[in-house]
Amino acid sequence: MMRSLYSGVAGLKTHQTRMDVIGNNIANVNTTAYKSSSMTFSELMSQTTQKASGANATTGVGGTNAKQIGLGVKAGAINTAITTQGSAQSTGNPFDIMITGDNFFVVSNGSENFFTRDGSFYVDGAGNLAMTSTGYNVMGWGVDETTGNIKQDTVTALRIMSTANMTYPPEATTKANISGILDQNDKDVTSANGKTVNLNFFDAKGYSYTAKFTFKQSGGDKTNEYSLELNKILDSTGKEIDISKLKFGNRTQQKTETKVTLNTDAYKWDGKVLKTKDGTTEVANLADIFNQDGSLITPQDDAAAQKQQKALDAIAKAYGYEGSTDEFLNLYITSAADPKQQLTMQNLLGNMMAGKTTDILPADGSTITMEGRYFEGTTVVFNKNTAKLESVGGSTTNLGVNAAFSQLGGNFSDITIDLSKCTNYDNKGTSTIGATSGLDGLGTGRRLGDMIGVSIWKDGKIYASYDNGMTKLLGQIATAAFANASGLEKQGDNLYSATLNSGEFDGIGVDITAGGGYMSTGQLEMSNVDLSSEFTEMITTQRGFQANSRIITVSDTLLEELTNLKR
Repeated sequence: MMRSLYSGVAGLKTHQTRMDVIGNNIANVNTTAYKSSSMTFSELMSQTTQKASGANATTGVGGTNAKQIGLGVKAGAINTAITTQGSAQSTGNPFDIMITGDNFFVVSNGSENFFTRDGSFYVDGAGNLAMTSTGYNVMGWGVDETTGNIKQDTVTALRIMSTANMTYPPEATTKANISGILDQNDKDVTSANGKTVNLNFFDAKGYSYTAKFTFKQSGGDKTNEYSLELNKILDSTGKEIDISKLKFGNRTQQKTETKVTLNTDAYKWDGKVLKTKDGTTEVANLADIFNQDGSLITPQDDAAAQKQQKALDAIAKAYGYEGSTDEFLNLYITSAADPKQQLTMQNLLGNMMAGKTTDILPADGSTITMEGRYFEGTTVVFNKNTAKLESVGGSTTNLGVNAAFSQLGGNFSDITIDLSKCTNYDNKGTSTIGATSGLDGLGTGRRLGDMIGVSIWKDGKIYASYDNGMTKLLGQIATAAFANASGLEKQGDNLYSATLNSGEFDGIGVDITAGGGYMSTGQLEMSNVDLSSEFTEMITTQRGFQANSRIITVSDTLLEELTNLKR
């Protein structure tokens, strides 16, 4: 009779424990990534009053079963549905991450690793990815600086907002291409100034510049030939860079007839001196430019060089080449004295200084027809029949040119310019030719980039995006996988720790995609508690508790009757 009392007590205690489990499940119905628990009962023990016996062949008596009286119940096991996936809850926060699969995030308090399914993260003041609830650092793998790939080694805290990651370094432009239609009937192409093409590029410090190239058409029957010249380079403020030390291409001859006439309405020659029309003001003196034999004076100081250049600029202006002195001086004509020799405008002016009577500019200002020009650059030739590019600088295989900007010193780099996509098609007088930095996505160059965003991919890789168009791999969130995830021990705050039965964490972790799982950003895993099941369990537990309490009351009544027998 006393056994039934204690069996009832054991039943009450065990059902109370089960109610505790159910209550905890319901309390955590809205806890992020909470995993519900369930409890199973097992028999406590039994008292054997008679052992089992076997059959006796001699007497013909059969065997008997053991006589055992149970002594109550105990909690057999409390299991956690740790591998059951919870539903997804959208948050819109890019640092909220949900794991699909059986893996766990690895977090650390600085001395010990824990595991969690709670992906509610944020970036703390030190730039580390951390749990919002505990501040524990999210662990992962860094980037190998040599290869730029993830280096899967012992997990470390993911510091994604470090000073080094906040910017992306600049890079000098090393490749460019000029492509499109260069229409031979385009008025810009046929003009004296030519067709200008702008190339925007960067130096190694990320400063931006604009290189202005010009295509000029040859004359006569060579309208399919063009000169390509570098006119100037401007910085981002529009200031012109000194390119006097820069050699672009080679000194090349281009045949194109140009009529040159002195502006006799404003100027006149007086021997070796250019004066205003009224003869009262000296504009330029050849003695400031040339020696007596007609050779160019080599200036001994800056003042002399400026004086010489000023005189040359004034003469060029008088002949309609204001701002284009070099272009004016490089016009050429065949020598009257030697048909095999071409004389430049500079040679004609030198001859005037030397007192020659032939191969000079007309003193009366009459028109002189120059046959062509010399230029620093390269020659671009199109096939007359197909209008496709045929050669650049005489080469039919290398259809490009090297802009040796490194000659400017500082942070400039050479730029290889590809022209293979240029054509000479008829486009009704409109050219579409243009220049872009980069070739097939390489060598584009860039300015310094500031971080504008962070994204986390399905495999846990973290990328930063920058306002110069670049992205950078910052690290990868590591995960842990266990042979028996149910063997993990709860540590509170949605954390688990490894046990001997769960399997040890090797300190490195695994890529989540290795087991077919993945991460989703902007979502959190909800609790996997099923309220309908919990309420059903609650009813059966209540009834079980109620029945066990009846065992105690009935046993008490029996004892009371037993004690009343003595009356």
